[in-house]
Amino acid sequence: MFKKNKKQTETIKEPKEKKVRTVKVGTHKKTVIALWAVLIASVSFGVYKNFTAIDQHTTHEKEIIELRLQDTNGIENFVKNFAKSYYTWNNSKEAIEARTQTINGYLTKELQDLNIDTIRTDIPTSSTVTDVIVWSIEQSGTDTFSATYEVDQQIKEGEQTSNAKATYTVKVHVDADGDMVIIQNPTLAPAIEKSDYEPKTPETDASVDADTVNDATAFLETFFKLYPTATEKELAYYVSGNVLEPIGGDYLYSELVNPIFTKDGDNVKVKVAVKFIDNQTKATQVSQYELVLHKDSNWKIVG
Repeated sequence: MFKKNKKQTETIKEPKEKKVRTVKVGTHKKTVIALWAVLIASVSFGVYKNFTAIDQHTTHEKEIIELRLQDTNGIENFVKNFAKSYYTWNNSKEAIEARTQTINGYLTKELQDLNIDTIRTDIPTSSTVTDVIVWSIEQSGTDTFSATYEVDQQIKEGEQTSNAKATYTVKVHVDADGDMVIIQNPTLAPAIEKSDYEPKTPETDASVDADTVNDATAFLETFFKLYPTATEKELAYYVSGNVLEPIGGDYLYSELVNPIFTKDGDNVKVKVAVKFIDNQTKATQVSQYELVLHKDSNWKIVG
């Protein structure tokens, strides 16, 4: 007899799968979102504060600089007073000592030493300042300003008298409390010259017909005869708003000089010079105007 193989009769059992543990985050999700929100808000606030601080600092500095730039009258007067003393002298010992003492009140110690013996008793000239013109004041540092000025002098040598003119630049340090001192000696600078600029001469617009030109010219002549003594109520008939204010002067209208008319939509622009006789000085006064005229039933100055 054959015996059954025990192994053949045993049922093969599948191994059991191990369960994988899972972590549920549902209960923590709101906390995580809240933490992220706090983090983002903190970073955003930090960035905002940083930029705001920079902007406020920049604005503060800008305000200080603008304030200093606007307040230059003191610097101008300081430079003028210095120049009057610096360029005035005669060759007596007493006058030279007095001049030195005066200008030292404007100069640093270094510049005081630099200016020793610039004016001596053996110089054959004396000088009187007739005018000082401050042409410009520019900020060249936080507390430093560069002033360019022109000095007119009358120079006397023996019996001869002549006039001299020159332009200089100095640098002025201004303390926070407004105290000033010159930190750069008067240095020669280019003179301020007349510009070659000439504005383009306008021409009457061809679209303004001859009748309009004649009519508008007659209106202007009538107006400027009345204008010097016209009251505000009288001007209201000829002028819209406050385009031209009363002048209340003792002037006599003489003539219009070369009025130039151009078309501007429903209006007419005019550029004109007007001659008046000043009844006090008897001189001719020439005023220039650029006006906008409009006509409904009558002409009126509207701009």
